Amino acid sequence: MAAAPGRRRPAVLLWAAVCLATALAVDRSNFKTCEQSGFCRRQRGLQPGHSPYRALLESLQLGPDAARLQLVNEVTKVPLLLELWGLQGNVTRIRIKELNPLRPRFEVPDVLVAEPPVERLAVTGRDEGSLELSLGPAGHRLLVTEKPFRMDLLQGRELLCSVNARGLLFFEHLRQRRDSDTPREPTAEEGGAAEGQEETTGGTEDAGTQSEKPTEATAEAAEEPGSWEETFKTHTDTKPNGPTSVGLDFSLPGFEHVYGIPEHADSLRLRTTEGGDPYRLYNLDVFQYELYNPMALYGSVPLLLAHSARRTLGIFWLNAAETWVDISSNTAGKTLFGKLLDYMQGGGETPQTDVRWMSESGIVDVFLLLGPTPAAVAGQYAALTGTQALPPLFALGYHQSRWNYNDEEDVAAVERGFEEHAVPCDVLWLDIEHADGKRYFTWDPSKFPRPRDMLQRLAAKKRKMVSIVDPHIKVDSGYRVHNELRSRGFYVKTKDGSDYEGWCWPGSAAYPDFTNPEMRAWWASMFAYDQYEGSTENLFTWNDMNEPSVFSGPEVTMHKDAVHHGGWEHRDLHNLYGLYVQMATAEGQIQRSGGQHRPFVLSRAFFAGSQRYGAVWTGDNAAEWEHLKISIPMCLSFGLAGLSFCGSDVGGFFKNPEAELLVRWYQAGAFQPFFRAHAHLDTARREPWLFGEENVALIRAAIRQRYALLPFWYTAFYRSHRHGLPVMRPLWMEYPEDATTFAIDDQYMIDRALLVHPVTEQGARGVQVYLPGKGEVWYDVASLQKHHAPQTLYVPVTMSSVPVFQRGGTVVPRQERVRRSTECMRGDPFTLYVALSPQGTAEGDLFLDDGQSFDYETKARYLHRQFTFAGNTLTASSADPRGSFDTPAWLERVVILGAGKPAAVVLRPADGSETRLDFQHEAETSVLTLRKPGVRIGDDWAIVLR
Repeated sequence: MAAAPGRRRPAVLLWAAVCLATALAVDRSNFKTCEQSGFCRRQRGLQPGHSPYRALLESLQLGPDAARLQLVNEVTKVPLLLELWGLQGNVTRIRIKELNPLRPRFEVPDVLVAEPPVERLAVTGRDEGSLELSLGPAGHRLLVTEKPFRMDLLQGRELLCSVNARGLLFFEHLRQRRDSDTPREPTAEEGGAAEGQEETTGGTEDAGTQSEKPTEATAEAAEEPGSWEETFKTHTDTKPNGPTSVGLDFSLPGFEHVYGIPEHADSLRLRTTEGGDPYRLYNLDVFQYELYNPMALYGSVPLLLAHSARRTLGIFWLNAAETWVDISSNTAGKTLFGKLLDYMQGGGETPQTDVRWMSESGIVDVFLLLGPTPAAVAGQYAALTGTQALPPLFALGYHQSRWNYNDEEDVAAVERGFEEHAVPCDVLWLDIEHADGKRYFTWDPSKFPRPRDMLQRLAAKKRKMVSIVDPHIKVDSGYRVHNELRSRGFYVKTKDGSDYEGWCWPGSAAYPDFTNPEMRAWWASMFAYDQYEGSTENLFTWNDMNEPSVFSGPEVTMHKDAVHHGGWEHRDLHNLYGLYVQMATAEGQIQRSGGQHRPFVLSRAFFAGSQRYGAVWTGDNAAEWEHLKISIPMCLSFGLAGLSFCGSDVGGFFKNPEAELLVRWYQAGAFQPFFRAHAHLDTARREPWLFGEENVALIRAAIRQRYALLPFWYTAFYRSHRHGLPVMRPLWMEYPEDATTFAIDDQYMIDRALLVHPVTEQGARGVQVYLPGKGEVWYDVASLQKHHAPQTLYVPVTMSSVPVFQRGGTVVPRQERVRRSTECMRGDPFTLYVALSPQGTAEGDLFLDDGQSFDYETKARYLHRQFTFAGNTLTASSADPRGSFDTPAWLERVVILGAGKPAAVVLRPADGSETRLDFQHEAETSVLTLRKPGVRIGDDWAIVLR
């Protein structure tokens, strides 16, 4: 959320006025470049070449779980500890930290769901300058070279990845400041200044520049300006522990395409960063972000995927500090013709992408996810950080929000509008103005005097509400929440030990220390019905501004030298803060129901593992066509990093969309996992019925399409929850060998069955849709026409068109009696769309439970049905006999795409009887419709075409 006018103290008023006045673009000067970030500049100053590190192969210790050996910087003489694990499921873990640090370095907690099971390592080869380790039964081998230190990961004779091949390992060891009150000579381990290099004292970042041709040795020994404190604009960041950054490079032979590392408003395929800034991972409140650049945004997941027609692999860099990622490629700048010419002439280099990670503090802790398929990499990452939480069913419906609905009467009028215009809606949202003076867990007594009555009226219509609860707490002695946090010592501290305060929506605000487990437990307790006054079981939560946003802080966030639980600096764990906020909030919702009901929490900031706690969105976008377009690759990138429950603000948060853009955004949003309209306080009202009858009909149709497909969406989320595959995924995940798909990010798959190409061009009369899959067929969902693949198909569009294709060989369940909300549709009948492959087969599934509880997990109260078409017979059976769930839902229709006309259609229930079914066949489209089979959706049965 961005700034608002209103009664605020001067600093907030000024910040809001500046934001509103500059609503055309982000003010880049508020955010650091790599050159302005001391550690990034130091690391980038180290050029590829001779590494100062040597592996002490004679120090190898091979235990039952890991291999350990020492590395030494031959200039500084500082020893490091290298630890290696071969993990089950084709994963290799590499960890590098100081052997004898002056104090502990931060190691990221609470992200890994468990310590991964290990494979037994073995030394399989040695010579004078290298050794070879076997990493497990999959045939992966790690070749460790002594000098200069590097590692090469192989499978058989194939080189998969090289580590430190470019010599960019960078590790700033902990040391005492040379101009401190207790000066001392460097120890033998630390070494002195490099030859010919003068020692200097620390200073501000602007006080000097790095020497020419720096090396890690000179950067560490000289302690260049900015090492112990650093100034950006008016903010000085003290660094009591000195320079502590780490970095490492990875070379990926055979790979030209890399993806991931959200969040950036950029194309799906990551671009090379040579000649510009690296991609930045640092959770920030960026006001109206720009598109197609590597600036940091609200969330960070340090996971990068590399893909080629032969293999997929991932690099998971487990570090929560500010991180920059450099990407270079030996094919960058070459045209497709140039690459083809190289190939035809038998020359040219093997394509290679080099990735360099640079973090401000912590240790090197990296997981190499070795695939070899896209699905395998997704599963490997999910095994480490968890899968997407299964959302309650209502959360997959349509959400209506704006900043702000004015009062209870306004909420009632909006809810009535959905009834009067027959537009389905599950959730109404309240932004910051609903609270009493921005005091969260409260209600404005004049605007929302009877919140429980308001919520009960919504519940009577089978609808929910979401209210915002932000992690900045108004400093007010009359505010119970503030008083409790202060008295318990639960606020983040300044470097001097006082409570850290900054400016945010309430004015002066303090920030709960969510890294403290006791604070998180207290925060969770605040969602109990007797603590959050006026709350009911149909009230859920939105965590905004949780980067954390600090209007008065450097880069609109918290000072890095603020201090958290355990004495850790904010710089060590910044990117974890938002994850912890969402974690504690989700736990509070679970606790308030006695552990019975699933939570729904939307979070703006996130990190690896946030998928376990709820949904995310792309932040404060704008009502512009380019923002609509970018929502697709942004959500695809989120999904690749495990965050399947993603969407963008339909219509754009800033500015006022014209009717065409709004309609197209609803059509696109209906086919993205999280479907919410949201708008800025200063925008015109834009509820779906305010744009004329023709446009409300188009919007209604898009939302109804979403609701009809909810069984398919819910089943896809269940599969993602169980196996880690993204719900919304790029085409190359389903067609990994098809190079045409590698750079496509204007169309995508939902699960494995639907291909969607939203219309994102103003005035479009048609779109080019690529249908992948050699020998496959696709069916246009609107016309039911069959198309053979692979081909690029020109699809004419009108304002009612949403190009969607069902893959031949799949079964998609729908509920086509669309009602006002998901809860109203429980028990309604189903229609199965059976799209036949060229071989006349199809399969699909359906997951059903109560849509809200954990009973599917704790009591096996669910149905998972399997539908298979083969040999002219459609059968229904249990996909998982462990589950049991009673539902009155029945089968209303079966639509078979690509079918010939049968002489008869016979239903065979489980009791062995036979009943003839009425059917209709459209010869022009080869569509066979079976009417009212009437069997229960949970029963076994067969339908035979004769």
